[in-house]
Amino acid sequence: MAKRSNHYELAFESYLREQRVAYVAVNEQRRSLVAQGSLKNLDFIVSPSNNVSLLIDIKGRRFPSGNRQKQYWRNWSTWDDLQSMARWQEKMGSGSCSLFVFAYELVGTRSPVEPSQVYEFRDRWYAFLAVRIADYIHFCRPLSTAWQTVTMPTRLFRQAAFPIADVLDSSPSPQVPESVAALVGSPPEAN
Repeated sequence: MAKRSNHYELAFESYLREQRVAYVAVNEQRRSLVAQGSLKNLDFIVSPSNNVSLLIDIKGRRFPSGNRQKQYWRNWSTWDDLQSMARWQEKMGSGSCSLFVFAYELVGTRSPVEPSQVYEFRDRWYAFLAVRIADYIHFCRPLSTAWQTVTMPTRLFRQAAFPIADVLDSSPSPQVPESVAALVGSPPEAN
């Protein structure tokens, strides 16, 4: 089950229920063991009406973040998250698509989505933007080598990200690469 103390995951689950989209919340307490070691578990398996299994890892962020200097479009992740999500997609087959869903809690006057796509949950406002793991891997850059974190440059993230509602409401399936395993290796090196 989803972490019940994580308001970002709770908000997303509530959104899925309200949209009447079939999903499974995954138990995240233990990593899944595989022949090559272990994989971080994803957060949700979502099955919209287009017969594609969306493998979703929620990334909760504030929009904007920061106290003194406002930072919009924060989208960092760990390299382990990327590797695990790519391998999940490979294991689940061609009918699956791994996504990061950035659940932005809106704390200012701006939003990354149209007003009609903003979701209220427990007196907080959220915007859900998705980005394909294959795109994220391709365009990410190191953020911290010590923490093994990466980020997409804002311009590229804004081009690659899309409201999750676009996938849940549409009948065409998202383009799923045949294999993203070739993209996954070691974290990108700092230039």
